Amino acid sequence: MNEEKNTRNPAKEPLYQGPDALAPYPLHVSSPKINPVDKRLVKGNALEVMTYQADQQIGMLRRQAELLLMQAREIEERVRISHEIYQADLNFEPVIGTTYHVYVKNEKTILSLVAPGEWGKLPFDSYKCSAKLLADKSWEIQK
Repeated sequence: MNEEKNTRNPAKEPLYQGPDALAPYPLHVSSPKINPVDKRLVKGNALEVMTYQADQQIGMLRRQAELLLMQAREIEERVRISHEIYQADLNFEPVIGTTYHVYVKNEKTILSLVAPGEWGKLPFDSYKCSAKLLADKSWEIQK
């Protein structure tokens, strides 16, 4: 008799009693077919999408970093030129937003309002560059 109590009879087990939509198996003939999920396919697709998105974001960050490096180099060049101009012979106070011309005479840097083409004969040894004074008192080379 003890053996009969230990044997399991699936026909006598209680059926699912919850909402039909949450049933772990089809309850009616017209219920949608439940297909097993291919976990490898799900993981593979997720990894592919994630890798693509990460590559896109990394590429964008690299472009931003290159832009920042280029801007940093431009600022460093402005600072270098600014140091050079401020060591020049200044006989006036430069005005913000005005373009000045940098010349060299006897190894001295000279700042002038007169452009190279405005001189009859250039009274300097050489023309170095034209620069505009910015609001932060740095100089920007004019091209």
